[in-house]
Amino acid sequence: MIVTLIVACEVGFWVLLAAGLTLRYLARMPRLGAAVLLLEPLLEVVLLVVTTIDLRNGAEPDWKHGLAAMYIGFTIGYGHYTIKRIDGWVAHRFADGPPPVGPPKYGMARARHEGRLWLRTVVAAAVAAVLLQIAIWYVGDAGSTGSLVAWQLNAARVAGIHGVIALTYALWPKKPPADAEEPTRVERHPSAGARG
Repeated sequence: MIVTLIVACEVGFWVLLAAGLTLRYLARMPRLGAAVLLLEPLLEVVLLVVTTIDLRNGAEPDWKHGLAAMYIGFTIGYGHYTIKRIDGWVAHRFADGPPPVGPPKYGMARARHEGRLWLRTVVAAAVAAVLLQIAIWYVGDAGSTGSLVAWQLNAARVAGIHGVIALTYALWPKKPPADAEEPTRVERHPSAGARG
């Protein structure tokens, strides 16, 4: 049941997002669209409540409860970012909004962007770890909470691996290709205007 609910929450996330943005930009009902988008966090609340009830009713803590905590954590860490990015794209595509600004591709600007994404992963992993710890305390039986502890370690691993990847962008910043630099040099050449 928990896995089915996680899938339903994921589907619900995208359905609410599509409905909210459709109301906001295509139906020209921005307030109603915003209200629908504000329903998104209720999905995680429902998942949290159902998972808690499942444990309270004596269900053996296992990977499904760990997955639910990870899902809630990553929705908290990345949900707003995802909605904002898609909102910008839909506004540009259907409501004459400005083109969305993509992430920087090169140099320290890209490293900072990757660092900010890593911080989102840290938030997601921390939320998941806290929810899992609360579940461990709630169940209280050290013998049956091993899978929840394993999910806490998985959350830490995900944050650690993402941190190493983000760090590589700072240690070895990606440089723009040589052909991408040439037009910039030509445009800035002092005599470029005189030859026109």
